[in-house]
Amino acid sequence: MSRPRHSPARWRKKSSGRVDGFVVEGAVAGGHNAPPRGPLQLTPGGEPIYGPRDLPELPKIRDLGLPFWLAGAYSRPGKIAEARAQGAAGVQVGTAFAFCEESGILPDLKRRFRELISAGVARVHTDPLASPTGFPFKIAQLTQSLSDAAAYAKRQRICDLGYLRQLFRRADGTIGYRCAAEPVADFLRKAGDEAATFGRECLCNGLAATVGFAQRRANGDHELPIITAGDELAHLGRYFDLTRSGYTAADVIRVLLGPAPDAAIA
Repeated sequence: MSRPRHSPARWRKKSSGRVDGFVVEGAVAGGHNAPPRGPLQLTPGGEPIYGPRDLPELPKIRDLGLPFWLAGAYSRPGKIAEARAQGAAGVQVGTAFAFCEESGILPDLKRRFRELISAGVARVHTDPLASPTGFPFKIAQLTQSLSDAAAYAKRQRICDLGYLRQLFRRADGTIGYRCAAEPVADFLRKAGDEAATFGRECLCNGLAATVGFAQRRANGDHELPIITAGDELAHLGRYFDLTRSGYTAADVIRVLLGPAPDAAIA
């Protein structure tokens, strides 16, 4: 995620165990992002605005004496050398591998995204509300998925996997669990703030559906997928063309280790 709110020197001190290294993600990386520092400001499209204060202080990270890897739009030729020149041990690549043939994302979803990429309309939205954790979450936009406002509104809220539940203290001092994406009445019964439920999405069921484990509900409906990706999604066309319906993990590695500038694989 983008630069944490504590200085790099405190990263080691805050850990309860041995720290072997760090992955330093920029705000363009997929999944959860750290919120911007300071008061939250949004673009007209509703995405968090990141500024200079959110850039990682790589010299200070390097001075810790532990290896670190840079993440977020590093799946391009020349990026590994660029990262190493800044003292990194290498890079972390997520989005490019997530949409390759070997990944667990359903083949039809990958096919539909390749079509959007080829048409130049693939888009990722950084949603400040979707995740029950309260952290911004990057969602690839696709019809018939939870990024579709109509599909989101139709879904009946339920929390039956509970991977992102959070602890809270009941009035009697005992500990309970709640999730801002669960049924609103349940959340309020657990002394939750109704405002915290607005726009929340069930990442647990959505992400499971993305890799083929969609739960079937009593009314016959299946949970819809929610696909997370970094901003690099729009540029994955470098890995395939009209003569190839997809690409492999080996293709990604070949491009990563190839010379800059970027070039589509023939």
